Amino acid sequence: MNNRKNQLKAFERLLDIMDDLREKCPWDRKQTFESLRPLTIEETYELGDAILDKNLEEIKKELGDLLLHIVFYSKIGSEKNSFDIADVANEICEKVIARHPHIYGDIKVKDEKEVAKNWENLKIKEGRKSILEGVPNSLPSLVKAWRIQEKVSGVGFDWENKDQVFEKVEEELQEFKQEIQNQNLEKAEAEFGDFLFSLINLARFKNINPENALESTNKKFIRRFQFIEDQARKINKNLKDMSLEEMDKFWEEAKKEDL
Repeated sequence: MNNRKNQLKAFERLLDIMDDLREKCPWDRKQTFESLRPLTIEETYELGDAILDKNLEEIKKELGDLLLHIVFYSKIGSEKNSFDIADVANEICEKVIARHPHIYGDIKVKDEKEVAKNWENLKIKEGRKSILEGVPNSLPSLVKAWRIQEKVSGVGFDWENKDQVFEKVEEELQEFKQEIQNQNLEKAEAEFGDFLFSLINLARFKNINPENALESTNKKFIRRFQFIEDQARKINKNLKDMSLEEMDKFWEEAKKEDL
């Protein structure tokens, strides 16, 4: 592994490259905060995929892509005489130090839950009117629900035990079923949202990240369905011409092969 001197040298090299790109490359010269934003979001999702796939080589590459974006935004900021990479680094250093008084101060904590609770209380002291201000509006709804629940839990607004959460899940499921039976689609949609929110709460209580769990299931479904497609091609059949029973047979084969 690289020592600190080599790490700093590599980072300085990246800064020099960004200076070159911004000066000499027509595409890089044209970029703005706004034009980079969708690309940054895409890179973040690609990193997420690599993490779920446990592909360390891809994680390294995607982290590099994101680091380039951070340097790029900082370069644009310096051109606007607003901030540069040093300001960005120092800002996060000061924030991390301030929010870890159990390391850089005299606060005592017994576990990670107390750390999280202190973190949210410190944010309020910093001037936020609501602990939920830190949840981005543009987050996907499932991730947003998870973060909302984490944040309010950090200040003590939470269930006392998992049995209460199970009861809430069952209650919301029954309310959803009732609106389906009533054929009231508007209320059914609202109850389905409540049901999902309660499921996410249950996952949180069991230390299961719902976004990771659902994406893992998505990937598993894709692998198994593509296995069905491969098998259909081998017997020269179109999926539309196959019965559900035939497709289900291949699906069970995919499960046996642990796809």
